[in-house]
Amino acid sequence: MKWLSKDKALTRLSLKNPVHFLALGFGSGLAAKAPGTFGTFAAIPLYLLMAPLPLAWYLGLTLISVLAGFYICGKAANDMGVHDHGAIVWDEVAGLLITMIAAPAGWVWLLVGFGLFRFFDIIKPWPIRWLDAKVEGGFGIMIDDVLAGVFAFICLQGLVWCFS
Repeated sequence: MKWLSKDKALTRLSLKNPVHFLALGFGSGLAAKAPGTFGTFAAIPLYLLMAPLPLAWYLGLTLISVLAGFYICGKAANDMGVHDHGAIVWDEVAGLLITMIAAPAGWVWLLVGFGLFRFFDIIKPWPIRWLDAKVEGGFGIMIDDVLAGVFAFICLQGLVWCFS
């Protein structure tokens, strides 16, 4: 299939392995082009399942996704033998969940949050770019997207405040 990546490092992972399945964003990270964007899309159903939960539950599950992501991303990177391979997109999943903390219901806010997160993840303003370049391992894979999610969250909440 043309839309799937043919990167040989991916042959070291298996979607049957739960850690690899999560690291690859339920398979979305296998996209040949823009795997990070596909990984963020893959986070939408998870967000929609979590959105109706009380804020404390949402925050708890988001924190678990981040903490588990340190292991998930690090393990997948080690198994591939490649640090922060583009197919590892659990960091995008966690980043979108952070972005959408306490967001109002509605597709408009989800699309705005999605766009803001992708903007900060792609542009990587300081200190995101520095962290992405300097920090290794699962923590390094996750931290730039966690911070991009925080930046996007702040912007989204500012927009909510302005338009509400």
